[in-house]
Amino acid sequence: MKVRFTLTMDDVIVNEEHLDNIVLDWEEELNQEEVLELSQKWITSKNFLTSRMIGLSHVGESSLTIEPVDA
Repeated sequence: MKVRFTLTMDDVIVNEEHLDNIVLDWEEELNQEEVLELSQKWITSKNFLTSRMIGLSHVGESSLTIEPVDA
């Protein structure tokens, strides 16, 4: 199934530069198990973003929205 991800991050530090807000929006083809696995990792991992994004050293608040895309 095709899903749309929207990642919003506030109070961010990237490469030692402070940014108030970053929004990333993308679509991906994933099965339901992969979506559930990603959701679970997002909820349970304290450093989910900083461990995956080069140069990202701080995120104040963040949210991840996952929505199905109509074909």
